[in-house]
Amino acid sequence: MDSGYEIQSTNSSTPATIQIEGILLEDSTELVGVQVILILAYSTIIIFGMTGNSLVIYVVYKFRNLHTVTNYFIVNLAVADLLVNTLCLPFTLMYTLYGEWKFGQVMCYLLPYAQGLAVHVSTITLNVIALDRYRSIVYHMETKMSKDMCMAVIAITWVASAILASPLAIFREYVTFDLSPERTIQGCAEKWPGSSADGTVYSIAMFFLQYGLPLSIISFAYTRIWNKLRNHVSPGGVRSDRHQRRQKTTKMLVAVVVVFTVSWLPFHAFQLAVDIDSSVLEMKDYRLLYTAFHIVAMCSTFANPILYGWMNRNYRRSFLAVFKCGMLSNGMRRVCSSETVSEKCTRNKQNTISVAFTQENTQL
Repeated sequence: MDSGYEIQSTNSSTPATIQIEGILLEDSTELVGVQVILILAYSTIIIFGMTGNSLVIYVVYKFRNLHTVTNYFIVNLAVADLLVNTLCLPFTLMYTLYGEWKFGQVMCYLLPYAQGLAVHVSTITLNVIALDRYRSIVYHMETKMSKDMCMAVIAITWVASAILASPLAIFREYVTFDLSPERTIQGCAEKWPGSSADGTVYSIAMFFLQYGLPLSIISFAYTRIWNKLRNHVSPGGVRSDRHQRRQKTTKMLVAVVVVFTVSWLPFHAFQLAVDIDSSVLEMKDYRLLYTAFHIVAMCSTFANPILYGWMNRNYRRSFLAVFKCGMLSNGMRRVCSSETVSEKCTRNKQNTISVAFTQENTQL
């Protein structure tokens, strides 16, 4: 299933189904060395993803100059990624290592739904950010989206995502497979009311809704935005500070989209191949390939905070302010105010470290 974070595949429940129909239970993912690498890879993604996305949410909440519409949408992205890091990835890792579903019936319905929900929220939010900037830059709409409207759009994003992901919970069953008279395993598989073609149609539709269509819209919007900014010349032939900030912000957001696109392309291509030709499931190292592509896709969940800190001065200064305050020992008083132009962290009664933090009237 092309939900992106989906643990199970459509035309077969997973590699476990292949193992039932397939011939052996053993594959590359059962090798100790491979499992150690998988544990390290998933653990790294989870730790970096939880730390980075939590930091993004915190600094936007803490610092008043980051209270903008674009940053609220960025927080929405961070929340979706955090949902994946905390709820989805640990279970995906355990499922891969065990080769069967050990999380019970309730989680069988909940986890795939949460995974599909998160990827829909991410793709819709990336589209909303691109279209909002397209509106304000290409058409010179000086009236910015209000924060109330922003909250409404975010709410609609979650409702729409919940509806689009609902088939992942509705058309599902918790089953027991008898491998032999002595051994049974639990499975969590999709079960469509009609033929298996229904699942294939849904998967292909979700591929275009989650990847093809969003990528087309975002590419169109940012191409028009970039052409507009490149050809813009302020009175006197000097590019304004606001114009330069818009260029930098657009570069950062384009980088976010590029990372999302590149990291998810191998996984989506592999899933599409499975949906079109079920013989791919009979490959000896199907589970290993699936897991490798999934790891590459999941790297996008911690890449965004790195891009913000690298390409945006406000985020970079906010991150540094938080880190410098956090390095103070517990016995030292911390004074970090988001209401002032500078952030001050008191090391002790005699020594004070001031972290300069200039507020800028920019969209980011």
